Amino acid sequence: MLSTRKLSGKIKGLEGLLRKRPLGGNIGVGHCRWATHGAPNQSNAHPHLDCKAEIALVHNGIIENYAQIKSSLIKKGHKFRSQTDTEVIVHLIEEFYKNCSLEEATRKAVSKLQGSFAIGVISKREPGKLIGVRLGSPLIIGIGKCENFLASDIPAVLESTREIVFLDEKELVILTKDGFRVTNLNGIEISKKSTRIDWNISCAQKQGYKHFMLKEIYEQPKVLRRILSAYIKGNVINFNDLGISPAFLKRLNNIVIVACGTAFHAGLVGKYALEKLARITVAVDLSSEFRYRTPMIDKKTLVVAISQSGETADTLAAVAEAKRKGAKILSICNVVGSSLTRASDCVCYTLAGPEIGVASTKAYTAQLAVLYLLAMYLGRIRNRAPLELIRRLIKELKTIALKQERFLEKEKAVLKVAKSYHRMGSFLYLGRRINYPSALEGALKLKEISYIPAEGYAAGEMKHGPIALIDEYRAVVCIAVNSDIYEKMVSNIQEIRSRSGKIVAIASKGNTHIKDYVQKTIYIPKCLELFSPLLVALPLQLLAYHIAVVRGCDVDQPRNLAKSVTVE
Repeated sequence: MLSTRKLSGKIKGLEGLLRKRPLGGNIGVGHCRWATHGAPNQSNAHPHLDCKAEIALVHNGIIENYAQIKSSLIKKGHKFRSQTDTEVIVHLIEEFYKNCSLEEATRKAVSKLQGSFAIGVISKREPGKLIGVRLGSPLIIGIGKCENFLASDIPAVLESTREIVFLDEKELVILTKDGFRVTNLNGIEISKKSTRIDWNISCAQKQGYKHFMLKEIYEQPKVLRRILSAYIKGNVINFNDLGISPAFLKRLNNIVIVACGTAFHAGLVGKYALEKLARITVAVDLSSEFRYRTPMIDKKTLVVAISQSGETADTLAAVAEAKRKGAKILSICNVVGSSLTRASDCVCYTLAGPEIGVASTKAYTAQLAVLYLLAMYLGRIRNRAPLELIRRLIKELKTIALKQERFLEKEKAVLKVAKSYHRMGSFLYLGRRINYPSALEGALKLKEISYIPAEGYAAGEMKHGPIALIDEYRAVVCIAVNSDIYEKMVSNIQEIRSRSGKIVAIASKGNTHIKDYVQKTIYIPKCLELFSPLLVALPLQLLAYHIAVVRGCDVDQPRNLAKSVTVE
């Protein structure tokens, strides 16, 4: 028989229920996603059952034609218990599950669905068997000893195995404790190879930190050192194994960066670095917009796709569009074997290890580091940057990890600012030149985890609208690091000050006179302006983190957000 335990709320509540009412058996499906359709309550929670309670199903993604299917199934006598789009899948499988196997019924049901999804299905009529299907949302197989797993992401199975098989689009897997078989949606068997993941379970644990986000903020110096060690050999940037020939890179017409969210902000920083060092035109596109316009790319375009998970739906669609137009694809990604890496001509891995916190931290600075190295590499092979300049930049970049560590030793200074500003009604973040993207990223971090409205702006644009918002109830974070345009930022600060704005300055160590203009100052170690986003990111992350903690927010799992956005 099938038995279910479901609750709304946190996993701890479900753990308590299972202690009181344990579940037996040797196969099961479970899920902790919020409802995309219907309120996040017990009836809408997964798994969902068919009318006879013979089939149980869990689902990631969205079914776009669920309303039509549901209406048709109701006319045939099916009884629905939830408001979710998910439930139509299990009833549709039930409709076909009369004179065929669960595998075949699932295959027939999937052929009727429109949308982006991954599902796991079990039936009491075929005990010991689990069916999984991937169509638009990630799905992996974890290979254990006398046990096998189906999951949407690697960390879910790390405690049991590091041997992973990645399902590709439109693939179905039949899983038992002894093995697995993969077919396409027409039933034709497909041979799959496993990948051994270097991460271990300790990477996916808090290790004494209060939250994953804080742990991952503190991991950034280690990640930066790992990246530099991997890609710099003897003070020379080594991208020889990229898979794209230097001859192609020398004759490039342009570069287009596609990404979403935090990765998009990393791409904006990359634009500054690439144009400065490689002297090539760079466009940065939100993946969700790129796929719906007519981009000017061809066979002499390099498309750089950035994604932590490698499963971001809009970025995958943007890459598919770019490939149709003949562009070469270079992906900057954290997850070996992910969909993006398999769709790319070459990959630069960010080597950050698993990032559990929903708000990206170490993945962001890892993406920045790889983009800086790519800019220097292209600058050299295209003869746009002198060798001596590149050597100086590499030397400077190697100092940043230690400077990050020195800043993190001063975390309490950020906590004091957070306690003073956590009741502010909204925040404005201002930055100039290469730290304009830092302002965007700082605002995103704050709104993601504290739910305070925040907006990032280029400081020079302040008088074109945002200045109207400034008063004593709003905070303004000004990124005022040492640069040849520092005085321009001071002018902006004076304008904010005259309108009673509450100013937090992020300034370079040793700049004492800025205190004459602002209420609070957070100092970062001095560095070249080019690399300052690698340091500026840390106070912005910590400020958002501490404000959210003081406000009692769920830092690692902010409401309405997912770690990987696998639907539009």
